[in-house]
Amino acid sequence: MRKVSLPDLPEVSRNIMTIALNWLGRTPLTRRRALWGLALVAPNVLGLLFFFGIPVLNAFITSFQEWNAIKPPVPIGFANFERLANDSAFWQALTNTLKLLIFAVPVGVASALFVALLLNQQLRGRGIFRTIYFLPVVTSTVAAAMVWTWIFQPRYGLAGNLLSPLGLRDLNWLTRPDLVLIPIGIVMVWQRIGFDMVLFLAGLQNIPRQLYEAAIIDGANRWQRFRFVTLPMLSPTTFFIVLLSVINAFQVFDQVYVMTARTTRGGVGGSAVTLTYFMYDRGFLKSEFGYASAIAMVLFLIILGMTILQLRLQRRWVYYESEGGV
Repeated sequence: MRKVSLPDLPEVSRNIMTIALNWLGRTPLTRRRALWGLALVAPNVLGLLFFFGIPVLNAFITSFQEWNAIKPPVPIGFANFERLANDSAFWQALTNTLKLLIFAVPVGVASALFVALLLNQQLRGRGIFRTIYFLPVVTSTVAAAMVWTWIFQPRYGLAGNLLSPLGLRDLNWLTRPDLVLIPIGIVMVWQRIGFDMVLFLAGLQNIPRQLYEAAIIDGANRWQRFRFVTLPMLSPTTFFIVLLSVINAFQVFDQVYVMTARTTRGGVGGSAVTLTYFMYDRGFLKSEFGYASAIAMVLFLIILGMTILQLRLQRRWVYYESEGGV
């Protein structure tokens, strides 16, 4: 039997084999290293494929179907998306999500930066304070939300006691439509501030000390050093934190579910319903899995659009230090 050589293969096969050989390497050592690399990343890649890729593809297909998990799915084209565009509850959920984003992202980023600046100083016991501020990050969201629900309890809660001198003791924070998003936003900021603080601390410690020394020699005061040295050098870290915070704000669910569970789920008249809670309600409570999948696809497109927009805008304000220094 004649051995098949590389030139005997079709053009496409030759190209594929050439690319594979170039990628794996032509020597036994480089091929062995490449195969070991593939073996090491294979579990994560396969896990990502089976636990993320396949469910996302299935959700995309389901979004074009009517399915209640009991009867066989029925293809209905773009009917779920047309219904979504005319659903006032969806627009209310989107509005609530944007309100939380507008509150939680700026307040959270500014608070984390302030705490990081304080804990970046040579303070006694700063390691303990850093641990204290980071504890909410590793605390169960459900447990934290339950504690904050008690804090905002109108008659006996801590918030009422603190605000009683202002005559605001008996505010029904979690039942009033005009107030319910405030405690939810506060919990979002409180639970994320430690994570963002750690990122800011890492960014602050990577700023060359020579820049501050040069600014002091030029006569810059504390505010000018912060404005013209710290903020520009922290801009890549700030951009990363803002990006993650926006994505996190669009995915808020646990706080809404727990903090409104004892009153009316999702707030009175849906005043606290977010996009993820709206998706959960339609899918798992009303068994409209096709409609819930359409909501998930729209949420994915919104987050993708916001991410692309931020990547475009970051060119105008994010400063990246060159390899040769400043």
